[in-house]
Amino acid sequence: MKELSSSEKLELLSKITSEHQSLKARVQQLKQQLSLTSAEQIEISQLKKRKVLMKDRIEILQRN
Repeated sequence: MKELSSSEKLELLSKITSEHQSLKARVQQLKQQLSLTSAEQIEISQLKKRKVLMKDRIEILQRN
């Protein structure tokens, strides 16, 4: 894997941060419902896993 330039890192960081915020917003939207279908409960679980992955990537980019 090639080393990213500073501008590439910033662009990737921005993209991942934006995706993380979108996932967070969708989870919050679903949680506001009075009841959830089983499909929505599965969606929340998948969104949370993806959100953790995005957070880990953000932290890695910020460290490097």
